[in-house]
Amino acid sequence: MKNVKPKKNLGQHFLIDLNVAKAIADTVDACPDIPVLEVGPGMGVLTQYLTEKPRELRVVEIDRESVAYLHEHFPQLDGKVVGGDFLRMDLNALFEGRQFVLTGNYPYDISTQIFFKMLDNKDLIPCCTGMIQREVALRIASEPGTKAYGILSVLIQAWYSVEYLFTVDEHVFNPPPKVKSAVIRMTRNEVTDLGCDEQLFRRVVKTVFNQRRKMLRVSLRQLFGQNSNADELFASPMMTMRPEQLTIPQFVELTNLVAKAMGQQL
Repeated sequence: MKNVKPKKNLGQHFLIDLNVAKAIADTVDACPDIPVLEVGPGMGVLTQYLTEKPRELRVVEIDRESVAYLHEHFPQLDGKVVGGDFLRMDLNALFEGRQFVLTGNYPYDISTQIFFKMLDNKDLIPCCTGMIQREVALRIASEPGTKAYGILSVLIQAWYSVEYLFTVDEHVFNPPPKVKSAVIRMTRNEVTDLGCDEQLFRRVVKTVFNQRRKMLRVSLRQLFGQNSNADELFASPMMTMRPEQLTIPQFVELTNLVAKAMGQQL
């Protein structure tokens, strides 16, 4: 079978540098003894190194042409190639409810959605590695007080320790993307309970970062009705801060203040 042509509508940029592929595959070694799930294997440049590791491997691929290629060139993956959309899958079904490492050369246009799905399944995924757009990697790994610090930084770092591993140049892909890439690793931290309502935490984080240049007392008002009585919340000294200044514990504190104000409103 001839090589698969990258499809623009699927955001495919096939990695062609074998040294980089092996380096990405080796990032899963930090989380040993559990299965590995690769998302978007394409023609298997990363897959070939993952198959060498003494652990169970499955791959998820939405492109039918790539699925056919993998079946032909990786007979050792017989029954382990899952054709379909990762974002729509029940991840509990992939390894019979067992935990697994998530990895891949992720399509840039859905990498953020992949990580939100990881967060929704954080108890199943103790470790996630892979290659994404460098700008997104910097956002995920950024610290409070920096321009890159935002929604992804807070929501992921609340549950995972993030390592920015290395930068990847454009020329190692076919076709070359217009931006640099980066390889990261996210490993579940010891947090089992945020200490606040998790869904409200997400809502608060997204609300304030959607107006990141404004003080919290301005951006948070949209969570309350015109006639709401949230005087105690808006009197808090924290209300003069901007979202990029808050640490994760402060976001937890803020969420609890919002929850209390909402309770008083009912």
